[in-house]
Amino acid sequence: MSKLEEILSKRILVLDGAMGTLLQEYKFTEEDFRGERFANWPVSLKGNNDLLSLTQPKAIADIHRKYFQAGADIVETNTFSGTTIAMADYRMEELVYELNYESAKIAKKVAEELTLENPDKPRFVAGAMGPTNKTASMSPDVNDPGYRAISFEELREAYREQAKALIDGGVDILLVETVFDTLNAKAALFAIDELKEELNIDIPVMISGTITDASGRTLSGQTAEAFMISVSHIPLLSIGFNCALGAKQLTPYLETLAQKSNAAVSAYPNAGLPNAFGEYEESPEDMASQIEEYLEKGLVNIIGGCCGTTPAHITAIAEIAKDYKPRKITVHNV
Repeated sequence: MSKLEEILSKRILVLDGAMGTLLQEYKFTEEDFRGERFANWPVSLKGNNDLLSLTQPKAIADIHRKYFQAGADIVETNTFSGTTIAMADYRMEELVYELNYESAKIAKKVAEELTLENPDKPRFVAGAMGPTNKTASMSPDVNDPGYRAISFEELREAYREQAKALIDGGVDILLVETVFDTLNAKAALFAIDELKEELNIDIPVMISGTITDASGRTLSGQTAEAFMISVSHIPLLSIGFNCALGAKQLTPYLETLAQKSNAAVSAYPNAGLPNAFGEYEESPEDMASQIEEYLEKGLVNIIGGCCGTTPAHITAIAEIAKDYKPRKITVHNV
């Protein structure tokens, strides 16, 4: 049993909050995104948050540090869009390895510093692998239902490059997150499995889907249970849900996972639902009190925040989580 798994069996682990929410506070300009190195890049780079690991590494390190200091056990690397598929929008496919490698190094350095300060609370880094901006199981063209903008093989190759760079950069976990199309996620899991065998390593894997609306399904139409069954052939550290919904709306789907999954269960909801301006208004106290329902029911092993959450939200969540025991992991026949 690894150190991470040992801790997971004893207490609820706290994941960090939103990277993008904190980056918005810096109000970085186009010039800030570019830095000196990309001053003459032919397309606009503002909004490419992953690039900030190269052009504004201090800001990224500071955000990781704030989340650790707020009580997080695990922070995610700044690599949500770190695939050749997503980086094609900025013509930065060639930079993918470097973006992931450097992002992992930044987060790992901060994790090691904080662990050194308090060895009783070791800190971990999860390599964030987002869903990409293309879907393998649905057509983007309503007039051609059979068309696909991306293939499984293209996704596998893209995720393989990302995962290899994250592993080389020193992450402790690989996190396939915000899954709206399980076929995309299967490509990521397939690539990770290949790498684990090739490199002879056994890095833990977390997976987190997203329920897109009140129908209780992912964008590609799966229920919570169907999503879980679709990925259950892979040994997982945890399975859960993040994004799209606030804590209250996520509860019934976590109950499904908690009842039926053989893995740990994770949840990192948004700070409520967005208002008309796309802003998240739920206070740390309100969010933590809703999350307490998960803890009272024994639904989760890992808890954190997604869109709109800040270090204050993570502090409030960590404060409540320490008073509860983690969900007991039992083996079910799926």
